[in-house]
Amino acid sequence: MTSELATAIKDYGFPIIAAMGLGYFVYYVWIWVTKEVKPVLGEANATLIALIDRIRMLDNDMIRLTQKINMVIEFKEEYEKVTGKKINIDLEDIEKEVKRAGRGKNL
Repeated sequence: MTSELATAIKDYGFPIIAAMGLGYFVYYVWIWVTKEVKPVLGEANATLIALIDRIRMLDNDMIRLTQKINMVIEFKEEYEKVTGKKINIDLEDIEKEVKRAGRGKNL
């Protein structure tokens, strides 16, 4: 192999042989990328799209929950203005009421 390489360099010159070697390197890298890397990138792209969709759904859920909380706070303030009574409800009171109603067995 070494003598063949030396003979080729002697016959064609080093720049031509180096260009052929680099051409083979580029061909090898191209084949490797198209067979190994490209399918993995496709799968990663599909996973990324699925994750982005899930984040959007969670963001929409957070927006809805924020709107509900704001509505409850606004309702509470309006109720206190109209009736003059202050609403004082703890989380424990809510849990007791839910259990009493028979809906909160997992709380």
